[in-house]
Amino acid sequence: MSGWSSRTIYVGNLPGDIRLREVENLFYKYGPIVDIDLKIPPRPPGYAFVEFEDARDAEDAIQYRDGYNFDGFRLRVELAHGGRGYSSSVDRYSSYSGSSGSRGVSRRSDYRVLVTGLPPSASWQDLKDHMRKAGDVCFSQVFRERGGMTGIVDYTNYDDMKYAIRKLDDSEFRNAFSQGIHTGEGI
Repeated sequence: MSGWSSRTIYVGNLPGDIRLREVENLFYKYGPIVDIDLKIPPRPPGYAFVEFEDARDAEDAIQYRDGYNFDGFRLRVELAHGGRGYSSSVDRYSSYSGSSGSRGVSRRSDYRVLVTGLPPSASWQDLKDHMRKAGDVCFSQVFRERGGMTGIVDYTNYDDMKYAIRKLDDSEFRNAFSQGIHTGEGI
């Protein structure tokens, strides 16, 4: 069976009042849908991840729905990056941007910070943006645990990692979907 990333599409520029059923109606004809993860921020546009059973169905959906006009919004449909949940060795919430900004294998380092107490809506992008306040971040990942959302952030050097722990420990984390949340960092 194909990997998560080749079966899952990103659907961007969705209207702020769209419902899960409407997203399903846009894509069901391209093949069996495994899951839809719809995100609607306080201000449009919204976005969704749609996972198909087969990678060919995802490719068809991209071909026919990218640029599609839905309720006055021109949809952006492309393959999603990353993997999902525990069924894949790659996590959907992981950063995949290298130093050049191109897609591919992420850079990792030994200068790692564990971030706890993140809101359920936290993404690797939000975490990376928050942690960049302390230095050069080369990787970030967010995953669900029993106690809530947790993140891992890798810095390019030791000094940035230590500064992040000093500066951002118990800092307020914000993203478009949450109120301010205090995070706890540690090694």
